[in-house]
Amino acid sequence: MFGRRALASLLLGLAALPAPREALAAVTGATLEADGAVTRLELRLPAGARWRLLAARRPNRLLLETPGTPWRAANRLRAAGRVRAARVERGRLRLDLSGPVALHSARESGGLLVIELVPGTAAAFNRLAAGHGALAQGGGRSPAASLPLVVLDPGHGGRDPGAIGTKGTQEKRVVLAAALQLKRVLEAGGRCRVALTRSNDRFVPLEQRVQFARRRQAALFVSLHADSAPGARGASVYTLGNSSDQLAGALAQRENLADRAGGLNLPAVPPEVQAILMSLVRAETRIGSARMAQRVVAELRQDVALLPNTHRQAGFMVLKAPDVPAVLVEMGFLSDPQDEAALRRPEHRAKLARALGRAVHGWLAQGQEVASARG
Repeated sequence: MFGRRALASLLLGLAALPAPREALAAVTGATLEADGAVTRLELRLPAGARWRLLAARRPNRLLLETPGTPWRAANRLRAAGRVRAARVERGRLRLDLSGPVALHSARESGGLLVIELVPGTAAAFNRLAAGHGALAQGGGRSPAASLPLVVLDPGHGGRDPGAIGTKGTQEKRVVLAAALQLKRVLEAGGRCRVALTRSNDRFVPLEQRVQFARRRQAALFVSLHADSAPGARGASVYTLGNSSDQLAGALAQRENLADRAGGLNLPAVPPEVQAILMSLVRAETRIGSARMAQRVVAELRQDVALLPNTHRQAGFMVLKAPDVPAVLVEMGFLSDPQDEAALRRPEHRAKLARALGRAVHGWLAQGQEVASARG
């Protein structure tokens, strides 16, 4: 029999031993599935676990690392979407790819990590792999990081054709085609995620377009139109404000169906403090919108005809989100035969998409520089 001192020493020694590996918090419950063009990886992570997602080449693959957290998930996952093979090796998850991918989103909630991948271009993936940085990372108290989201808003749709040109061209079709081209340009750059308020011929109320961007915490909102106005020709860009001229006011009045953008999710502070916060947020949003408008004008000027006084202001409903910088781009006027003929041509719309893509990429880069300077 052990004496009291011997028993106490034994218990203390046992308590000092490391916990069995199986008892450690670990990665569990990994699943991989395809949903259309999206490949979705879901993982159960212990509280506070750190993780990072890296891109690598030869062969093209993604590596999900969880420093300090072992894996108890299945050693192999079934192939899905753009992932042709998945396995755990050297304490990290390796995803072998059937083609280049781009990060669509990465988010954590309630111990569940969800990473969504979409098809990308070889050039963009190679840049990500060559950068040796993390596509996304998170853990502890830090939220999951992901590429900024740009929301594209093709105007009209469904029962609302928008403007109709002299040759019967419908605005809703032209702007959707242009938005899809711009989406491809932006995703090829690998610097942002892209979402469309509509990707087919359906009607979306203006209020829902605004809320679509706000719910997703979009970094930028770009609405595309090709309106009708007697005597007007050329591309232009609008930001929120009092109508800068009669044409701007008429276009905004015709486009607006409602003005119910909803409020900001402000902290529980006195009303006078909320008013100050709202004012600051709106001011920051307008500065971001103006920066984007300047870049749009500069890039379009190189390739297409412009409307005089190209950057204008008006009270378009889709520009009224208080917390998402937004511009409305009139790609031309279907009431003008030359503009209509140009907008019907895929090569002209591709030219517009490339110019707008350069503007968005430049805007994102400038925003990162401003954030770094403030930090």
